[in-house]
Amino acid sequence: MTYQVPLFIGGNMVQSRTQEWLEVNNPATQEIIARLPCATAEEVEAAVAAASRAFVEWREVPVPERARLMLRYQALLKEYHDDIARLLCKDTGKTFEDARGDLWRGIEVVEQAANIASLSMGETQESVARGVDCYSFTQPLGVCVGITPFNFPAMIPLWMFPLAIACGNTFVLKPSEQDPLASMRLAELFRQAGATDGLLQVVHGGKEVVDQLLVHPEVCAISFVGSVAAGQHIYQTGTAHLKRVQAFAGAKNHMVVLPDANKQQVINNLVGSSV
Repeated sequence: MTYQVPLFIGGNMVQSRTQEWLEVNNPATQEIIARLPCATAEEVEAAVAAASRAFVEWREVPVPERARLMLRYQALLKEYHDDIARLLCKDTGKTFEDARGDLWRGIEVVEQAANIASLSMGETQESVARGVDCYSFTQPLGVCVGITPFNFPAMIPLWMFPLAIACGNTFVLKPSEQDPLASMRLAELFRQAGATDGLLQVVHGGKEVVDQLLVHPEVCAISFVGSVAAGQHIYQTGTAHLKRVQAFAGAKNHMVVLPDANKQQVINNLVGSSV
């Protein structure tokens, strides 16, 4: 029987009750490796509700404790590095070395999240006017959403949820429906690292799921990487509903080859980065 990808809600892997399923293929062989649920409106609502409940307590957790969670998480990501990379190969069609690089660039951000105590410091300035001092504080927002692309299914989620959670927020991740398996493994290891229930949710689906998240009153901020058309829609819809939105769309990678370059190394790097 083909593997049915679960949702990750409230700290548990949950089988969807949806009637709409998508096929997940190995691009290198076209083999169907999984069936992906398009989460129902009730399941998306449950994910946001779990994140909202978790935020009430998580925002009060001392910064050093949040940092220690990230230290444990990056240690697990390194321990299972090659296993996750092999999963990425199957999920995306990447070469093994490219998959390793995809994951490692994400691990570097988790390492940075472990430095959240320094990153989240505020500022003070005495005597900005007579008898007036100025103080600034950094405070968590609430439930954040990440919508990630197919081409870096480990790196981009790891650029989003570890920093958001380390800052005291909770997170709902909606990975690409083309290669969701790596995101599920990242969530599983995050739970293993000691994340409390509700800090991270993973829901699957297409535009309907995204649109529900964009307008949900409990969602405070949205981060997106993907196509220009999707980015425009997400930015316009999210900001119209008073969300903070960052939308990175239509990125292109450029390469300049100099005359003294090693030809084989250039070809290898070009092929590896073209996925």
